[in-house]
This record gives sequence, structure tokens and C-alpha cells, in this order.
Amino acid sequence: MMNTDEDTGKAMALRAARATGAAGEPTPDESGERRRRAPAMSADERRQMIVQSALPLVAEYGAAVTTAQIARAAGIGEGTIFRVFADKDEVLGACMAEAASPDRVLRELVSISLEQPLADRLVEAIESLRAYLNRMGAVAGALMASGRAPRRDRPSPQGRQPGLDRETSTAAVRDALTDLFEPDRDALRLSPERCAQVFMSAAFSRGRLTGHDVAEITPAEIVDLFLHGALAARE
Repeated sequence: MMNTDEDTGKAMALRAARATGAAGEPTPDESGERRRRAPAMSADERRQMIVQSALPLVAEYGAAVTTAQIARAAGIGEGTIFRVFADKDEVLGACMAEAASPDRVLRELVSISLEQPLADRLVEAIESLRAYLNRMGAVAGALMASGRAPRRDRPSPQGRQPGLDRETSTAAVRDALTDLFEPDRDALRLSPERCAQVFMSAAFSRGRLTGHDVAEITPAEIVDLFLHGALAARE
């Protein structure tokens, strides 16, 4: 029969090993805790995450949105906001800058397949441009309605310029549209560059006319008129 003291010592050693993990390994609870922890964000990444969470709230409440609401939407403590933003005004400015940034619409335009017919390419382009204008208008309109003039404040990490200015943004969008016309260059009456310029003017009209009984002009209608004109083909 095994010595009682020896049994007790082995039992205590086994319990200690289970509590701390064999060979110094973390316990299952500790490992699980480590797995649940998200990777640390850089200041720029955290700013971007907060802005993305805040945008729908700013579009709904304008300047009346609170940092507590933004924190809840982002799933963070309210104090975390002020580690990367000086105050709520800076958050609102960053939201306006993000809404006005052409980065997203440029990505969408570049992703349009050139294998599609030209008309289909242009319909997709108008839909992307309209969505961009609607996002920007919603944020700017909400801020103005709540008594705050929209201001585009964007962080400039590592010394970069704070976003694209309006002229540069317009040129970037025009270049992306030019690429959509390029495959059909030989069939165009004007150069792809000129077509893109005229088409952008039509697309930015937003297709809205005065009067409640006037239906909004659809992207397909704009493209059809652009490519084929208003006159019916003569037999």
C-alpha cells in the first residue's frame, strides 16, 4: 500500500499542475482570454474605426450626436475617443472629411468590369457616383440642420496631405471614368477623356427635377440619353 503522505503530496502536486498548466503552459482559461483579445490598433486605425461607427449617427443626428452614442456604436469606452480625437468637433470634422473623400467611389469605379458593354459600365458608374453624393449630402445636411457648418478635418499621418482637394478629387474621378470609355474608343464620336468629362457632369446632376409629380431620372435613362441622344432613330 502506498504511503499516505506520499499520496497526499502527489495529489497536491497534480492539483497545482492543473491550476497552472503543465510545464508552465497557460491554463485553458488564460489561453482563451488571450485568444479573445483583439490585436492592438494604431492611432490611425482607431480613428478610422470610430469615424466609420460615427458616420450613420452623424447623418441622423448631426452635431447633436453625443460621444457616448458614438462610443456605444463603436463598442468602446467613451474615453477611448479622446485618446485619438481632441474633442467632439474634431470627430465631426473627420466624419465630414470621410464622407467627402472620393476614396470609396474611386475603388468602386476601378472595380467595374471592362468586359461588360459600355452602357452597363456607365450605369454602374452613375450608381456609385450617386451613392457618394448621397453619403456626403446626408452628413453635410445633418450638420447644417443642427447648426454646425460642415468642416472637413482629416488626420494627416506621417506628414501626408490631409486628403485630396476638390480639384484633385474631381480629376481622379474623371480619370477613372475615362478608363471606362477607353475600350470603346474607336466607336466614340469624342475622345474617352472628353466623354468622361461630359458624362461626369450628367452624373453629378443627381437626376432630380423640381416637382413632386416628376419621377427621378434613373441611371439607365441618363446612360441611354448620353449614348443615343434624345431623338428617335430615323428609318
